[in-house]
Amino acid sequence: MVQSSTGGYDGSMLNGLNILPSYTDYFRLTPATTGLNTASVFIGCTVGTLVSGTLTDRLGRRPAVFWASVATLIGIILQTAAQNTAMFVIGRIILGFGSANSGVSSGVYLSETFPSRWRAWGVGLLNDFYYVGALIAAGVTLGTGQWQSTIRPESPRWLVHEGHFEYARISVAQTNSNGDVLNPVAVAIYKEILDTLEWEKKEGRTTSIKEIVKTPTLRKRFLIAMSTGPFSCIAGNIIASYYLGAELTTAGITNSNDQLKANVVLNVWCLACALAGTNLAAQWGRKPTALVSEILLVICLFIIGGLSKMYADNPDNASSSLVYGNVAVMFLFQGFYSVAWTPLLYIYPPEVLSVSTGIHPFFRSALFLFQLYVGEQMRIANVLQYSIRANGLAASTLGLNLLACVFVFIMPIGLHNIGWRMYMVNGSWDIVIAAIIAFFWVETKGKTLEEIDAIFEGEKHSSVPSVEQVRLGKATIDVRAINQQLNTDIEGRGLAASAV
Repeated sequence: MVQSSTGGYDGSMLNGLNILPSYTDYFRLTPATTGLNTASVFIGCTVGTLVSGTLTDRLGRRPAVFWASVATLIGIILQTAAQNTAMFVIGRIILGFGSANSGVSSGVYLSETFPSRWRAWGVGLLNDFYYVGALIAAGVTLGTGQWQSTIRPESPRWLVHEGHFEYARISVAQTNSNGDVLNPVAVAIYKEILDTLEWEKKEGRTTSIKEIVKTPTLRKRFLIAMSTGPFSCIAGNIIASYYLGAELTTAGITNSNDQLKANVVLNVWCLACALAGTNLAAQWGRKPTALVSEILLVICLFIIGGLSKMYADNPDNASSSLVYGNVAVMFLFQGFYSVAWTPLLYIYPPEVLSVSTGIHPFFRSALFLFQLYVGEQMRIANVLQYSIRANGLAASTLGLNLLACVFVFIMPIGLHNIGWRMYMVNGSWDIVIAAIIAFFWVETKGKTLEEIDAIFEGEKHSSVPSVEQVRLGKATIDVRAINQQLNTDIEGRGLAASAV
């Protein structure tokens, strides 16, 4: 929650600063340098995501969050003390580096520790609290324009991966059965994790980049999970998130103080919509929430574009109903965006990504970017299937940040040069996004991460029944027999490791 609130505070603060003459005059900003100051955070985010998967796997989820937060604080200090554009940009790059690492490790940690029935809320709130920070920053910029958290256990999947079996069993019990390690649900989940990770280890897939592209299952999982980052970036929210002042100017709201007030109200509205969207994702499902939201975004963008054109054609005689009607649709757009993309950005990729791609952790985050520029075919050492989850989320975030570097930079230039046509262009590619979601996304609601594997792989790698069926009492397991089997298997692994 603190991580996403920090990101929201930063984004909304820049949004407010871009409205304030005191900021733009101090740095003597042009449309290009405004874009650079704002977009530079995504340079750091891009670099951060290249190493975030490796750090999250090697340090552990919680230590990775801690050190990423330290880097974020360093960036904040430099940005606050900035005396010129160069110092401001460097501070934002460091801030972005820490924020990206924190976001990836936090998202993976929460997706692996929350039980399936609460995972949508647990992980969705991670990004929903973006608007808490954004609201605080919006209030601060409006006002100044006129003159430790609960301790949670480590991820059980990471603990099993590192050989800490008893700690993993306790972690599962703490998050699913109030600490009761003999609870059928906790036992089922623990066995499911052990069986799946053991299968991944025995499978020992070693794949090349070429094989990932050629293999339908690997390609589908990777591309679906990767899509959330870029889709959320290019959906159209960048304009209101970073350049609300310019957007409101195209609608007819030109007073800077009125724009700052709108920024406050907008963030309250977006927070409420994000919370509602998290509930929709949990109850209705990830795919329908994303699809309906994206269709509504397309409708809003074309309406905004049309109304902005009407205002641009005759600004002196524009009616108040035209102006405020346009602003209302802008608010609806941001609300519809927040319903889907704010929670799904961190819910969906870790759920979809757990299949082995056989790629070394350092390269996994930049896999397709590296291949695009270098064009080499490499054979890379095998790693466990488990590891792709952290690096897969990092890859999705990498795609988001690469696009954000471009779009956050060009948006003020585009709004300045072509005005209302930017909305039409954005609405057109949102149609393509909606079609991709409709035809290629899969539903993951109500399933454990191991059960989601079965959707893509065609088989489940554990003998226990569905965890949700056990939870609802529709299926039973022999807790004593399973515990005896698990203890025997774990002892066997220990002897095998000693022999090696």
